Amino acid sequence: MSLRKIATEAKLLLIGIPLLIWTLFPVYHMVLFAISPKDQATKGNLWPEHPTLQNFEILFRKQHFYLDHFWAQLGNSFIIALSVGALTLTIATTAAFAISRLKVRGGRTVMNLALFTYFIPAAFLAVPMYKTMGLYGLLNNQWSLILAMVTIASPYCIWVLKQASDKLPFELDEAARIDGATPLQLFWMVYIPLMVPSLVAVGTYALLLAWNEYLYAFLLLSRDENVTLSVALGNFLSADDSPWELLMATGLVYALPPAAIYYTFKRYMVSGLTAGAVKS
Repeated sequence: MSLRKIATEAKLLLIGIPLLIWTLFPVYHMVLFAISPKDQATKGNLWPEHPTLQNFEILFRKQHFYLDHFWAQLGNSFIIALSVGALTLTIATTAAFAISRLKVRGGRTVMNLALFTYFIPAAFLAVPMYKTMGLYGLLNNQWSLILAMVTIASPYCIWVLKQASDKLPFELDEAARIDGATPLQLFWMVYIPLMVPSLVAVGTYALLLAWNEYLYAFLLLSRDENVTLSVALGNFLSADDSPWELLMATGLVYALPPAAIYYTFKRYMVSGLTAGAVKS
């Protein structure tokens, strides 16, 4: 190994190790709080004198008034995230197919106009979205949050799938049409199988976006039994003596599903979201 290569790897380590420590530091503190008894949670020790899993027991048994609807709220998060992922994937897949493969007239213009909405920060659109959902009588209904998140996620997902679809050889479409395939058969038998990595990537992206959303969930849902767990976590901070140990235990549990999903589909996320980024 050359000295130049050794020096390069040493520089990468000098940069990477501090970044890794900086990234893991908040996670370490979450774990530290979660396994600390209430009287030791805020003492600032590097490790609790008497580590305990009692906070998780309190969480799972809902033995605190902030946790009365824990399982319902966790279920709401799952239902909303999965619904957003499925609807976004359906809309983005069919739209990208129509724009890229069927060459629908005006499709690219519509896609570009949809992408234009990203020039406006999503937080600025929260109040107009709240008013719109109110006009349609959807406030305090989970469909309001589902539709809002699908609206936010779809333009980017359409663009990603359209870019990936453009890389597929058009000779496959022509061969299928010569064999008598209809547009629907072309969609199911040619397009979908070849787009699996990108489909998994955008579906996972939309799902995680909805799972981690707080602002829209806070505005559009208000009843404790209907809100997502991300909003419920904010309620822990409303008291003067917040139960930090329970907040961190709940936060750790809430972070496990997206972490599992991300690491399960990580290779699809990388390959799918970068598909079409480089033209051959």
